[in-house]
Amino acid sequence: MPFEDFTPFRLREGDVDIYGVKGGSGPPLLLLHGHPQTHMIWHRCAAALAQHFTVIATDLRGYGASGKPPSNATHSPYSKRTMAAEQVAVMRHFGYERFLVCAHDRGARVAHRMALDFPEAVERLMLLDIAPTLAMYEATDRTFATLYFHWFFLIQPAPLPETMLSANPDVYVERVMGSRYAGLAPFAPEALDAYRAALRQPGAVHAMCEDYRASATIDLEHDRADIERGHKLGCPVRVLWGEEGVIARCFDALAEWRKVARDVSGRALPCGHYIPEEAPDALVEEVLSFFEPLAR
Repeated sequence: MPFEDFTPFRLREGDVDIYGVKGGSGPPLLLLHGHPQTHMIWHRCAAALAQHFTVIATDLRGYGASGKPPSNATHSPYSKRTMAAEQVAVMRHFGYERFLVCAHDRGARVAHRMALDFPEAVERLMLLDIAPTLAMYEATDRTFATLYFHWFFLIQPAPLPETMLSANPDVYVERVMGSRYAGLAPFAPEALDAYRAALRQPGAVHAMCEDYRASATIDLEHDRADIERGHKLGCPVRVLWGEEGVIARCFDALAEWRKVARDVSGRALPCGHYIPEEAPDALVEEVLSFFEPLAR
């Protein structure tokens, strides 16, 4: 069973409950998932990582079993700044003022903001299959817009995407995830069931849309402000991407991250977008290598 040796928790952070699981021992490692998923993306990696780290895997605000609070006209409740701050609060609840982060997709965007806003908290940062949000929007072309259609569909004004997706959220999960390099084959049945069930929850589709609306508005304002101030990521950053994915096809990931971070390394892995589920063994090796000095 996934996470059978982990302890579930639910913490109230500000206006939202954050759900997660905690297990293992050693240096604290926060795992953040992507869209349209939950902490279940780590089910093939968590046990191996827990042999070296105290692993905390959460559901982001708006996703999985975490709270889905109402939003506002600026989408600030779903800004990456807000989401990052509550993940830092979760780690502080467990007594960790400084920790490691490995994050995929939407979670990696939260982690990017976290390392900027809380540089004292993030010791090292691993980002999976993303380029910086601002760079991706500014370099959008026909290929990217076609392959990442959901970036532009989900940001449409409410309630259009909510109405359409709520009619059959299972189809959305299967279409978005199944249209990538490996189709639905890499996903365990219990994981797919968890992702489908999560998006069926009341408020889940709206929260997901608000996450993307924030990324196209308030998050870009925050990113531009950092660039104008010359504010870059100061911690060591390892960037991994799938050699068969959209990031590899449309962006020079290392070059883009080196524009916004001082210490960047990384490489492609032999998989598509969903690295934790498509290439779990390779990911665990990378995590141990990058975080090894702290895992001893």
